[in-house]
Amino acid sequence: MVADDVGVTERLWRYPVKSTGGERLRSAEVDLRGLVGDRLYAVRDADGRFGSGKNTRRFRRMAGLLHLSSRFPGGTAEPPELLDTDGHVVDDPTAFLRAYLGRDAIELAREGKVSHFDQLPISVLTTATLDWIRREVPDVPVDERRFRPNLLVRTPPGTPPFVEDEWIGRKGSFGDTLCVEFQRSSERCVMTNQAQHDLPHAPGVLKAIAAAHDNQLDVLATVLTPGTVRVGDPLVLC
Repeated sequence: MVADDVGVTERLWRYPVKSTGGERLRSAEVDLRGLVGDRLYAVRDADGRFGSGKNTRRFRRMAGLLHLSSRFPGGTAEPPELLDTDGHVVDDPTAFLRAYLGRDAIELAREGKVSHFDQLPISVLTTATLDWIRREVPDVPVDERRFRPNLLVRTPPGTPPFVEDEWIGRKGSFGDTLCVEFQRSSERCVMTNQAQHDLPHAPGVLKAIAAAHDNQLDVLATVLTPGTVRVGDPLVLC
């Protein structure tokens, strides 16, 4: 199959604590699990379910997590910092979360045998799709934070929205080493509508995706060859 240069890595995101705001990176190491440190920690309750924006067999809705953020200030060997709604680092994440969420039987926990990922480890979104959503929902601010991708890829002018669908089943390389295989799209939920930091609650976002694309948005990938991805790296399909 002929190689196809489809875009350039514009932004990188990692989410050290699942369902909190993430950290923008200039580069990231990627292993077979995904971006090193991504969703490595989660808020876990006494039933072993993880804090999220939705309720499922593995996840428990905990409203308010999206207003917090997390980061690894000195590498992933140590637990991440948790930042409150004003951006201040909290001294004791578990104690803070219990007070903030009004739940006693929760803790900040590192991933064990049960994965913290909703689906697959790498999420890629294009500017073509993001720009389409902005046109469909012009009355609210929309950026990639609503969809929590790991990589936002800038595509050439004229690229149609949902071009990510065309990548499913193909391999892609970022930079010199990282190679992934695109598998399927994410099925979106109410989390895309929820307020976070300076983004207000916006139910029209999910309605637009549901009407136009059956609630599917982005493309998910598994890692074939670990490596480093950097802002500015081209995405080449092969």
